[in-house]
Amino acid sequence: MARKAPSKARKSPLPPFLSNPFVLALAAVAAVFALAMGVATLTGGGSGGEAGKPAPVQQAAQQQGGPQAGGQQAVQPPPVPPAKLEPPAATSQPTAQASTEGTGQAAVEKPAQAESRPPATTVAMLPPPAPPAQPPVQAPSGNAALWRKNALPAEVPQGKPIIAIVIDDMGLDRKRSTRMAGLRGPLTLSWLPYARDLQVQARAARANGHELMLHMPMEPSVKADPGPNALLVSLDRGEIVKRARAALDSFDGYVGVNNHMGSRFTADRAALAPVLDELHRRGLLWLDSRTTPNSAGIGLAREMKMPWVGRDIFLDNEETVAAVKAQLAKTEQVAKRQGYAVAIGHPHDATIDALASWLPEVQKRGFVLVPVSAVVRTHHAGG
Repeated sequence: MARKAPSKARKSPLPPFLSNPFVLALAAVAAVFALAMGVATLTGGGSGGEAGKPAPVQQAAQQQGGPQAGGQQAVQPPPVPPAKLEPPAATSQPTAQASTEGTGQAAVEKPAQAESRPPATTVAMLPPPAPPAQPPVQAPSGNAALWRKNALPAEVPQGKPIIAIVIDDMGLDRKRSTRMAGLRGPLTLSWLPYARDLQVQARAARANGHELMLHMPMEPSVKADPGPNALLVSLDRGEIVKRARAALDSFDGYVGVNNHMGSRFTADRAALAPVLDELHRRGLLWLDSRTTPNSAGIGLAREMKMPWVGRDIFLDNEETVAAVKAQLAKTEQVAKRQGYAVAIGHPHDATIDALASWLPEVQKRGFVLVPVSAVVRTHHAGG
């Protein structure tokens, strides 16, 4: 009989445990888990700092859910959202501290927010902001000064004594003020700021050839009423300046200011200084009526280098025509001695009558009648 050819070698069957599907699934899970562990180790070790902190959380999630979830859900668990930092309650500090312990990022941002918030008491203790300082106003000089612009034109011949007659208290007694303004000039008429129709009266006098001044009411040292809104030593600096400015704004066209009464006020250097400073700022001259020998007016005017002049003679302390004429004779003597003289009177009947007869004759005796600004211009123009 013929022999049979040997058959091909048969493949040996797999071991029974390898053909078990459950075993194969566990092996696949183990392989994927090992791969995920390797990737997590590589990425966590290379990033460093706060970037590597979420890796342990992901590893723990894989270890807890891997055997139960199976498949890809164990490999790529859903990312854990970062905790949101809520504003801490104002009254519970332990709760705010507990919320910062959830994640590392929140723990870093919380102190930064606390440090950037200034304490409330710091703002409350700060002083109120000071108002912006106003720039100092420079007084005009030369021909730009207001006293020069408002001055009555007058020629002053060389070598002749000049006389300025100033009449105070103008405007209250309308009838006598009109009579005084009707005299032949030039005179210098000083008007009280509280007179009625002041601007109308002053313009009429200026049109008649007289120079204008403001008669500023100031506190006397005797019991007498200087009038409303007078400057008093008891007022603070702000109120003094306020009242002075109100008087200065009562009318226009004048060359300067002299004091009405004011024997107490002009003797107070601190009280008078802001008034002269205001005159200097406006470009006005100062005529010190010298109602007291202790007046600080001329000394302050010299220090400020502003235009000034002082009264030499009072005409009508005694209200008779003879007494006024005697004072006018003294005025001529002073003018001969120092080259000029400034006399002050008032709109009294005796003064008006005495001047009516004196004015036409004074120039015949070699004197020149001028407005007060001409005396200032030639002798005490200041800065």
